[in-house]
Amino acid sequence: MNSEDASQQPFSVCVYCASGPVDKWFLELAGEVGTEIGRRGWQLVSGGGNISMMGAVARAARATGARTVGVIPKVLVHLEIADVEADELVVTDTLREREQIMEDRADAFIALPGGIGTLEEVFETWTAGYLGIHKKPVVLLDPQGHYDGLLNWLEEIQGRGFVSQRALDRLLIRTDVESALDACMP
Repeated sequence: MNSEDASQQPFSVCVYCASGPVDKWFLELAGEVGTEIGRRGWQLVSGGGNISMMGAVARAARATGARTVGVIPKVLVHLEIADVEADELVVTDTLREREQIMEDRADAFIALPGGIGTLEEVFETWTAGYLGIHKKPVVLLDPQGHYDGLLNWLEEIQGRGFVSQRALDRLLIRTDVESALDACMP
């Protein structure tokens, strides 16, 4: 893609979230995020699954006019039921390739409540930003305290010198959808 093509692309937000069973409330949260992405005229980049929160955010984004890009490794195409309704579905050979494409295609990142896969994606993206590999916002949307234990632990190890305040400042914590998406803007 040449720079002219890149300048014509809508602002893209990568959303990390659960792809496994979750309560209805979390599906509604994912839907709200997708709706707000579409309302703002942005593009969604996601993990390419059509189930759980990942599917909910993509369906809601499309329903409000957003272009959606799903990025999924071959091994997960059937396990996570690939989002064949995505405007663009990228199938990768590896998980690492998936994450690199998602990072490259996004202008900002939002992590919703999730499990170890979500945490791995957040930590990799957050670390890359802290190291200066990218300058893209990394937002943790946590309206119900899903990540409280993690955030308390990070503060604890910061006090012991394992995490700098500068690193902590790179992770933007928000508790509502609108302010989380507002924080995505550079």
